[in-house]
Amino acid sequence: MIIPWQDLDAELLTSVVESFVLREGTDYGEQERSLEQKVDDVKRQLKSGEIVLVWSELHETLNIMPRGQFRAGQEEVPQDW
Repeated sequence: MIIPWQDLDAELLTSVVESFVLREGTDYGEQERSLEQKVDDVKRQLKSGEIVLVWSELHETLNIMPRGQFRAGQEEVPQDW
């Protein structure tokens, strides 16, 4: 289920995004970026709709993923479930 990022208060959103950035271990190339820059990038992508916050009831986890990836995963689940 998609959780609207606007429903989280600013402090909680920042904590969620920081946690995501720290566990991703993404390589940003030759020029290292600060945690603050990475968090700002993720927030920008949330605001633009490129990525979404996703709650998994099965795993009881909150994740961030590309909107298209979430939709693709949803299409695999039969509509009558």
